[in-house]
Amino acid sequence: MSQKETADPTLQFRQERAERIQAMGRNQALKDSAQAFTVESTRAGYSYNFNWMGRPIIQYPQDMVALQEIIWDMKPDVVLETGIAHGGSLVFSASMLQLLGGEGFVLGVDIDIRAHNRAAIEAHPMAPRIRMIQGSSVDEGTAEQVRQALAGCTNPLVVLDSNHTHEHVLRELELYSPLVRKGGWLIVFDTVVEVMPGDFYPDRPWGLGDNPMTAVDAFLKANDRFVIDEAMDARLSVSMAPRGFLRCVKD
Repeated sequence: MSQKETADPTLQFRQERAERIQAMGRNQALKDSAQAFTVESTRAGYSYNFNWMGRPIIQYPQDMVALQEIIWDMKPDVVLETGIAHGGSLVFSASMLQLLGGEGFVLGVDIDIRAHNRAAIEAHPMAPRIRMIQGSSVDEGTAEQVRQALAGCTNPLVVLDSNHTHEHVLRELELYSPLVRKGGWLIVFDTVVEVMPGDFYPDRPWGLGDNPMTAVDAFLKANDRFVIDEAMDARLSVSMAPRGFLRCVKD
């Protein structure tokens, strides 16, 4: 029997995938096509097209596939999410925790949880795994509520997706990154703002040079506990969180 026939097919598949991802990371034509799609699909409001279990999720499908992989592998006992909107992302994370079993829950933080969204979230089948705090995620009082709510949790996953200015996201990173343990993940959405055309957000307080990606860069200069998972960028190609998937590598 040949060496190829005796090789572990699962290991072989993983090795081939890793090599393919590395090649994708060097494929400039693919990068250019992905960038063109990102710009035009964002302009068209593509992220607003999808629901998760009946609630608008306002995310790109590629990022949600990545998030489910992270949740499945990491098995967090809590998912902390800043930014709630219609609650689709909370429902998504809660459904993944439901599949994992155990007592895991999702904690959503938003400065303005609108009444109709709160009612819909609280009426959802995943509601038993969802908790919410209304308040600014960068307010120390809100952060203290979060820390109290997570008391006893040993493996938090943190997802930041609220106000997208540099100052706001950097403060969120400072407040909530200590919750993440070695081997865990911290995900920062809408880093894509930095690679969009400079005049793309004329009616927003964020834009080129002032956004989640610049906050991540500043954060990593002062914090060696986290690294960017560059392989995630290569394999997703299209993402609202380029260079925003951070792995915790130190206690």
